[in-house]
Amino acid sequence: MIRLNECGVFSCQMLKKAIAKKQISSKSAPVGDDQVQPASLDLRLGKTAYRLVSSFLPESDDSIEDMLYTPDAYGSGLVMYEMDISNGGILEKGHVYLIPLMEELNLPKDAAGRANPKSTTGRLDIFARVLTDRNPRFDDIAAGYRGRLFLEVMPRSFTISVKEGLSLVQLRLMNGECALTDSKLRSLHKDSRLLYNGDAHLSDSEIKISKGLFMSVDLSGDLNTGIVGYKSKRNSHVVDLMKRNHYNISDFWEPIHKNSKGTLILEPEEFYILSSKEKIRVPPKYAAEMVAFEAGSGELRTHYAGFFDPGFGYGLKGEVKGTKAVLEVRAHDVPFMIADGQTFCKLFFERMAEVPEKVYGPKIGSSYQYQGITLSKQFKNS
Repeated sequence: MIRLNECGVFSCQMLKKAIAKKQISSKSAPVGDDQVQPASLDLRLGKTAYRLVSSFLPESDDSIEDMLYTPDAYGSGLVMYEMDISNGGILEKGHVYLIPLMEELNLPKDAAGRANPKSTTGRLDIFARVLTDRNPRFDDIAAGYRGRLFLEVMPRSFTISVKEGLSLVQLRLMNGECALTDSKLRSLHKDSRLLYNGDAHLSDSEIKISKGLFMSVDLSGDLNTGIVGYKSKRNSHVVDLMKRNHYNISDFWEPIHKNSKGTLILEPEEFYILSSKEKIRVPPKYAAEMVAFEAGSGELRTHYAGFFDPGFGYGLKGEVKGTKAVLEVRAHDVPFMIADGQTFCKLFFERMAEVPEKVYGPKIGSSYQYQGITLSKQFKNS
């Protein structure tokens, strides 16, 4: 077993040791080094996708596999049909699917896990969350969990094409309580300057910290185009997630331009891509998670994909002066007006158990280190 000297998120080298010790394994294909990120592991889709009647949580003593075909009060199970995606398959917009993942876990009793959608998954408005046996919470993996992992997938804006081996979510493992308190977060900002506005860092009095670090939305627009974001089109073709730099933006997205008031009205159940006003830096000794931020009455949800690896917007030695966060936004129930600079999202910082031997950035194939208002990698850059 891996023995930790202190609490924190597993580094890439610790994840590799966990793979070598079969604490993370796969019966269908070996877990590869290319899946290991600075503080997370890419989880891969298995070969079968189940089209479900509805979402569910496996809180009972039955395993997830048993629950799939257990008859309900009407004599039917949760599965409408199953589909082989080993050579590719289509997941229809608005439908719920369950896909067993290739990886299995055999965790030490002091190691727990947390899953997040990958950035590309969130930017395509794909609702993706991990389930484990006998666990009443999505995306949380209990300490010492032994068993299979399953992914619930619901494309919301686009019908998508997926294939066995594709990664939609990432897993990080941790030991103990590793989230930073507000006081430690303030100290970290003083030492490492977590937020920048342009090339100038925010002063201690300018940052907002309350059970996490707040960031705001940018509606000032790109200097060249005036674009503040994008709204997904309701009717479009299939997005093949295996393609890169392939689709024309205009076929799937409507650009949103700035106005003189610096405001934007979000229409109910429409999906928007916006960006933060501030640029965030995550030092190598830390990781961060941007959580869904909801207004008190629940009209607004921001950010589906929320994990930032060590080095995001920072580099190895602080050479990067921050990177904007892309916000995936959906309003609920009523039209909702937002304004430039409005508080919009919150980040939790977690300490690493040790500094990873590689950090987020172009050298390891990271796609979004210098992003602005950036759509997913399936769309053409220009």
